[in-house]
Amino acid sequence: MSVRIGAWKLDDVAYDRDADVLYLSIGPPRPGTGEETPEGHIVRYDDAGELMGITIVGARLLVDAGEPVYVTVSQRSEVSMQELAPALGG
Repeated sequence: MSVRIGAWKLDDVAYDRDADVLYLSIGPPRPGTGEETPEGHIVRYDDAGELMGITIVGARLLVDAGEPVYVTVSQRSEVSMQELAPALGG
């Protein structure tokens, strides 16, 4: 399974149901630098400054609201509900 956000295809997906947090990575998760987006999510960059992951906080709540989910990564990118819902198990 993968999720596309803007120009990035995040192919490592893990969802923590208890915390309602969706972890998305390009390749396996690895150490890097994280920064909070204006929407309250976390974007992670590698040592070269390349995007390597996105953490979506309150993922189920956002998808269930039926509104687009936004993540600002260098530029604001929309994630469709159809893109996120399968990663949440339905």
